[in-house]
Amino acid sequence: MRRRLLLLWLAIPLIAAPPDPAKAGMDAARLANIPARMKAFVDRGEIAGTVTLVARHGVIASHEVAGFQDVEAKKPMRPDTIFQVMSMTKPFTATGIMMLAEEGKLGLNDPVEKHLPEFRGQWMIDSRGEQTRGLKRPSRPITIRDLMSHTSGLIPNPPPGLSELYTKMDRTLAEAVSVFSQHPLEFEPGTKWQYSNPGIATLGRIIEVVSDQPFERFLEERIFKPLGMKDSFLFPPEDKKDRIAAVYRIDNGKLVKAGGTILGGDALHYRKGAKYSAPEFGLYSTAADLASFYELMRAGGTWQGRSLLSRASVDVMTSLHTGDLKAGHMPGTGFGLAWEVVKEPLGTLNMLSVGTFGHGGAFGTHGYIDKAKDLVGVFLVQHSGATAAKYAFMTMAGAAITD
Repeated sequence: MRRRLLLLWLAIPLIAAPPDPAKAGMDAARLANIPARMKAFVDRGEIAGTVTLVARHGVIASHEVAGFQDVEAKKPMRPDTIFQVMSMTKPFTATGIMMLAEEGKLGLNDPVEKHLPEFRGQWMIDSRGEQTRGLKRPSRPITIRDLMSHTSGLIPNPPPGLSELYTKMDRTLAEAVSVFSQHPLEFEPGTKWQYSNPGIATLGRIIEVVSDQPFERFLEERIFKPLGMKDSFLFPPEDKKDRIAAVYRIDNGKLVKAGGTILGGDALHYRKGAKYSAPEFGLYSTAADLASFYELMRAGGTWQGRSLLSRASVDVMTSLHTGDLKAGHMPGTGFGLAWEVVKEPLGTLNMLSVGTFGHGGAFGTHGYIDKAKDLVGVFLVQHSGATAAKYAFMTMAGAAITD
């Protein structure tokens, strides 16, 4: 009986317990500033709404909502509102690669062509004219590590022949990656940093080939289910659609729904008929589910007593891999293996420590793990212009630490 109770306790998600700022070593009054500040952004019409979560020492300290999931319908934001977290998907894809590496099924220095023969014989752009391009062979084939660190030289986005892939999502992952493989590299592998969505898609295709199962099933079986991420998926099930937030943009100074030209198409059409699993941006999730994944990373690959990833893998993924290359989206950062990493004091101005790693998404979302502070932060919104609100959240979370 005691063993059954222990196993039941281990299966309880991190978020099941109510927030406990004191146990997390955080100031409740300072944490209370977070939803108040988010409401101010909502009241000014800058964003529709947010869900925020702060955890420390493995304890939830704050989980708050502000504003609306759907402004026009006056549908309030909920703690379990589901968001399209877009490029926050990328570290999940990279985690899948690391799991397969730990099983000896691939190596991070493997040439991509070892697993995807369509990449053999790639060309590289050597010169550009007004109407011509000169090509040559790269000095070496691109590797899995190159893809993970965005230093492969692979095109940054789908080419003209697949220009509607990210809105219609009407090709399979295998079909799309086959097209990506036929485009010349834009520079010598390893010499520059260029954020490449097709590069991460290629990692997802490698996962499919090596694991012999669809990418979405691999994530579900190897990551979502073990972590109790019950509201995370790539293709929305019918019973979850009413909790999916609308995506907004600013038009003539006012918030309006973003429509069908954004990544994934109209948010409230729920990717109807989609085939593309989008390892680079496909994930839907909640603050609670994301907190479970980030807690896994904070704890060195262990989740409630169970090891899903080795500490060595976590360390490799979250170390700086871009050196002195100009890399990253936020000031003072570089890149690890699909994680953006704070590398210098400029990156600490939002109360993040050097070594903090995380990732954002196209619709303004962001999640991060500050290991020096033992802190996890999740900021969810559905508006790409929410940078001020995101940085305010980070600063307030860091300022609330008391121990």
